[in-house]
Amino acid sequence: MRVLVTGGAGYIGVVLCRQLLEAGHAVVVLDRLFWGRKPLEGLDVEIVAGDLRAFDEAWLRGIDAVCHLGGLSNDPTAEYNTAANWQMNAIATERLVAACKARGIERFTFASSASIYDSEASSQEPNRSPVMCDETTAVAPRGAYSLSKRFAEEVVLGAADGSFAPVIFRQGTVFGYSPRMRFDLVVNTFLKDAIVRRRLYLHGGGWMWRPLVDVEDVARVHVLALETPLDALRGQIFNVLEENYQIRQLAMLVAGSLALVDPPIRVDLEETPLPSLVRNYRMSNAKLSTALGFTPSRTVLESIAAMLAKLPLDTFEWYGDPRHYNVRWMSLLEEFHAEQRRYATIY
Repeated sequence: MRVLVTGGAGYIGVVLCRQLLEAGHAVVVLDRLFWGRKPLEGLDVEIVAGDLRAFDEAWLRGIDAVCHLGGLSNDPTAEYNTAANWQMNAIATERLVAACKARGIERFTFASSASIYDSEASSQEPNRSPVMCDETTAVAPRGAYSLSKRFAEEVVLGAADGSFAPVIFRQGTVFGYSPRMRFDLVVNTFLKDAIVRRRLYLHGGGWMWRPLVDVEDVARVHVLALETPLDALRGQIFNVLEENYQIRQLAMLVAGSLALVDPPIRVDLEETPLPSLVRNYRMSNAKLSTALGFTPSRTVLESIAAMLAKLPLDTFEWYGDPRHYNVRWMSLLEEFHAEQRRYATIY
């Protein structure tokens, strides 16, 4: 198949592109290239530098399937610019879905988020286990990011019919190595802080729960969807996670892994007060395992070991590169473009 991957130069996107190529598909990447083309180096893909908010239907010519990952990708990024978040995650998705239907593109995977399960009620008792959410659980998302994802889900589900078979993947918090590395995701952040600061902070003791999944497994489920009979996917939602972890568990896994490197790195854990906004939710992957026969299996411990084999342990400056942090990089780009506009006005 000829597959269009929106956000294909991003953290998950570059891993998905590699896996699609390995599966024998031709890949077209649609991306604003916020982080440049370097993450795609070595991949035989066609690159379209474009913004989903200014959608061009020509981008769909010759496309057999779409994997829609494009948009702002987590709560801090969405809160940084709520207007852009709604335009990219909600409105642009609505336009893309309509364009795919008009062109007769049946296969469409949508990267949604487990944060949809994060409700006000789930945060009231952060030291207790929240209910286990499945795809039938009523949702009441809060925050710009999860609200935009829920709107997009409703658009996708509303468009499903006999000629359009979209599938929604509610992805847990992602971790693991990617050529477009990020250190603003909980496991990756802990690993970076353990290497650089030798200390991890546990807000409220770190008892809150999160559903977690490795980036390789996230990509794998999108590839699987291209090989699955359409009727098994049409208008379906699947939770995607390896396991639910408490934040303190993740910190201990990171600290324990660094104790095994040569020479060993001692990491201290320090409890701090709870923040004003607490995230605390769990979800089940039973439907994914039963219906599609796939269970994400790459554990946090395995992924940490893989990252430690690739990341520098003695070059702390590398971890400060703003390209590894969505909000920091976006703010620098805005400053750069503002300075360009000011210069053009003066001269």
